[in-house]
Amino acid sequence: MTNSATSGSRVWLLNALATVVLWGIWGAFSGLSPQHGFPETLVYCVWALTMIPPAVIVLAQAKWKLDTNPRAVAHGLAVGLLGAGGQMVLFYAVTRGPAYLIFPVISLSPVVTIALSFLFMGERTGRLGAVGIVLALLALPTFDFAPGGAASGGSWMWMALIVMACWGLQAYFMKSANRVMTGESIFFYMTVTGLALVPVALMLTDFSRPINDGADGPWLAAGIQVLNAVGALTLVFAFRYGKAIIVAPLTNAGAPLATAIISLVALGVMPGSIKLVGIGLALAASLMLAFEPDATGGDDHKADGILVK
Repeated sequence: MTNSATSGSRVWLLNALATVVLWGIWGAFSGLSPQHGFPETLVYCVWALTMIPPAVIVLAQAKWKLDTNPRAVAHGLAVGLLGAGGQMVLFYAVTRGPAYLIFPVISLSPVVTIALSFLFMGERTGRLGAVGIVLALLALPTFDFAPGGAASGGSWMWMALIVMACWGLQAYFMKSANRVMTGESIFFYMTVTGLALVPVALMLTDFSRPINDGADGPWLAAGIQVLNAVGALTLVFAFRYGKAIIVAPLTNAGAPLATAIISLVALGVMPGSIKLVGIGLALAASLMLAFEPDATGGDDHKADGILVK
């Protein structure tokens, strides 16, 4: 293993790319279990359960050391509640509005992260990274853009904005939390808060309708959602070693890019012209952000992230 400074300079990239791949695959197949009659609210419950194994693994690697000081607990709970809470609001939004309009709004969450990181953390980037950020932000809305069929704004729009704010704030607090606690502790609190909202998801589930409890129901959901859970873990370490102003747009542009490519190859879906433009923008943005020479966060961490041994 190389020295801490050298390995730390690429740990963020390895973890960010792992998140892109995992969330890209997850995004391409996440709709399968609901299509087979397993409600999205129960998918949330399954996702919360899939967070447990990686949390146990990383805590074991950290010799069961958990940050329990008030500041660490507050940061950990903030990260977890913002992420899980955003998911819960999203369930309501998609039942009240068109997904092709909701997800472009939510996908702009890096704008919140970038603004907060710039103002309160003093994070800066070079010209290459700046261009990459702009291209990423331009690419994000195109992945779920569908011409025609526009729906009037309403409660779904406000919910989409809430989710966007939650996930943008979550990314900011995730980086901030890495300054006062370990990545293993952050993920533990994310797991705890995700599980704490399971009763809410159960209350929102309509059990009067038939629910698929077969292999293509909860078990299929578990196989897909574990990708989401592990991707969340690698994202924690990406923020630990990289700048939030770089990591947020890279992962939020890269994951839809991976989803689009996987859908094209595995599911036989041909993106429209707008999405093809978005794929090109996201690819260029990802390359610029990946090769930005000043992308590391500058924190004096030992390079012990999940992808470095």
